[in-house]
Amino acid sequence: MEFESIYQQFKEKTLFGRYITNSTIAPILQQLGSDFKISTPAVSVNQLPIYTIEVGRGRHKVYIWSQMHGNESTTTKALFDFLNLLNSDHPLAIELKDNFHFMIVPIANPDGAAAYTRVNANEVDLNRDAFNLSQPESRLLRDLYDSFQPDFCFNLHDQRTIFGVGNTGKPATVSFLAPAYNEERAINSVREQAIGIIVAMNVALQKYIPGQIGRFDDSFNINCIGDRFQSLGTPTILFEAGHYPGDYEREVTREYIFRAYLVAMTTISKSEHVNNKTAEYFEIPQNMIVFFDFIYKNIKIDAVNNQKITNFAAQYKEILENDKIVFEAYIVETGTLSDYYGHIEYDFKNETIRNSDGGVPVINDKADFLVANEQKIVNGLLKK
Repeated sequence: MEFESIYQQFKEKTLFGRYITNSTIAPILQQLGSDFKISTPAVSVNQLPIYTIEVGRGRHKVYIWSQMHGNESTTTKALFDFLNLLNSDHPLAIELKDNFHFMIVPIANPDGAAAYTRVNANEVDLNRDAFNLSQPESRLLRDLYDSFQPDFCFNLHDQRTIFGVGNTGKPATVSFLAPAYNEERAINSVREQAIGIIVAMNVALQKYIPGQIGRFDDSFNINCIGDRFQSLGTPTILFEAGHYPGDYEREVTREYIFRAYLVAMTTISKSEHVNNKTAEYFEIPQNMIVFFDFIYKNIKIDAVNNQKITNFAAQYKEILENDKIVFEAYIVETGTLSDYYGHIEYDFKNETIRNSDGGVPVINDKADFLVANEQKIVNGLLKK
């Protein structure tokens, strides 16, 4: 399958970057064809519509939701690339609509999306509300599950830049999980089907981002929506869009998520997911927190009657300003940092650093400083 050419043909060019809201997707929804059923069956805490998209006439029923964490939008962008494909007369689009029936919630947490927060307007994490169902957004996700009765569930998320693929030093650009359905994390026929799809996606993506696919932690929590639906007997897959080097807008990762969608559908339509792939699944390295956005190595610190060489780490904070996400780097840790990698690393070779006040930067300071009174770090980066 010509993934790249299909992606370039159907990429939704009006969607870019990290800030994706109801306002940005509403015009695109209006352009979908007559075979798409667009509904707003519920509203959020702040009375924003929660859109659903239903399309396809096939026997495989797939329930997909994105942005239940409002600040996790990469999978939403890839969903609209996928919808553009379905909205065409491409042979693959016809095949998909003949074989599948999709129920899609593109933004499950529109209040969180607007505010660029993980939680909803009541400050509830919807992915910890699948059993209690205390929030209107959570209740809608469950109501749709009950009424649609899907054969498969795709739970779409982003993950932070801190995650790597095991301790390999490679970022977790894409990660997957077949959630546990019980405390013992047992493998039954339901979870085994999700595992089969994940293994197929991993094999396909390894050709393009070798060593950059991880397996998310499968600790059981019945209030997590994936665990809940898996326990109810529906094969459920967690997709995590992560960091590709230099891709803080998540535009490169977006393409790999799109490719993963197509591989998943192909695997289901060919019934390849029913083969036992458990051993291959657990060979995928588990995600580990091993990255900072920046590591500054070999910094000389002068103190009273003491001098030492240490390392500093900085991390971006994502801040919403004028409907755009601004990345601001802050010092978050110092020390040996021997178990960590930086997406960007600088070796200062035993030079001193000074902030604008002439002192040594401390944790929670912005990552703006001078190195040996010559080189300048501005917002984390070495200024050329």
